[in-house]
Amino acid sequence: MFAEKSFAVAIVLLMLVSATPIPTGGIALVFQLMAAILAAQMVLGRRSIWLPARWRERELGPLTTARALPFVLRRVRWLERHSRPRLAGLFQRRWFNRLVGIVLLLFALAASLAPPLSGLETLPSLGSLMIALALILEDVVILGIGIVVGAGGVVLFIGVGAAVANLVRRLF
Repeated sequence: MFAEKSFAVAIVLLMLVSATPIPTGGIALVFQLMAAILAAQMVLGRRSIWLPARWRERELGPLTTARALPFVLRRVRWLERHSRPRLAGLFQRRWFNRLVGIVLLLFALAASLAPPLSGLETLPSLGSLMIALALILEDVVILGIGIVVGAGGVVLFIGVGAAVANLVRRLF
């Protein structure tokens, strides 16, 4: 339905839960790992999402097709109308999409490695969300902001992890 932007729309939907600073009770981990699998498919150069045959043949429920998909479609179309593509030609290049896939994969893995209820998954997830929006809008400025936000989250995650490891080492 979303053609070449299916990866980006799926990643937006998957990372939306963990990009919010509210406790998710671990369900976000499932979404983060699914986003990592999609990002790995981007790195491998796929143009559309690969699903197992069993999932491909399943139809979405009536609630999803009646409410969720039109809601997402309206939002994506609104964003496309109000955005300004910058360096849109880059987003058509296969090597560029693979590079973006590597960044998305790293951010999704960093978010999934964050301890539950710590809030450390929020910034890498938000960065992934912004990068996916940049893919939809074909805007390199939003892409850059997403990379900065996500990388800041990874640095924060590593910094807090190092501080905790140092504290534990001093205690024992």
